Amino acid sequence: MQPDPDRSLVDAAAAGDADAFGALVLRYQARIVNFVRALTSDDGEADDLAQETFIRAYQGIGRFRGESAFRTWLYRVATNVVQSHLRKRTRRWRWFGPSLDERQSGTAQAASPPSMAATVDDDAARRQIIDRALRSLPPEMRLVVTLRDVHGFDYAEIAGMLGIPIGTVESRIFRARQRLRPLLAPLLSRGPGGAG
Repeated sequence: MQPDPDRSLVDAAAAGDADAFGALVLRYQARIVNFVRALTSDDGEADDLAQETFIRAYQGIGRFRGESAFRTWLYRVATNVVQSHLRKRTRRWRWFGPSLDERQSGTAQAASPPSMAATVDDDAARRQIIDRALRSLPPEMRLVVTLRDVHGFDYAEIAGMLGIPIGTVESRIFRARQRLRPLLAPLLSRGPGGAG
């Protein structure tokens, strides 16, 4: 295992240095917000859940044993926060139906295949196509493909993070990529300059 580049900050934060923890938040805040957003498809929820992730990390940093990199541990905390939130949201939907906010944002609707009528050269349209494609995946596939293809974790890290066999990670990523390929085909067929 390579040395953890965050180790000195983690040790200082565990010893009570709030500035060290603040430095860790600054280092990972945008990544955690993007990760949570990919799993929830909701900007407002992403900010709140990322904040909850850092609160839990701050509360638990003294118990971080260093058996994995801090980055891996932090993403595991974020995963737990999101999964807990999604379970609560599912229970709430069963009892009360989607909230007004969820109806307006479209997160309560079943994911439909992305509309390819949008101009894929436009960053906002590209992001929307990717978000819709990810939303079409079952949560367990969305989680592993986001960890691997967006955040760069290797298969062993993902398996350790989620407590599942590496073969399960591999098969979920394979199946997720198969489902995503036709949905993202217009983006994949275009080069960086927009040529097909």
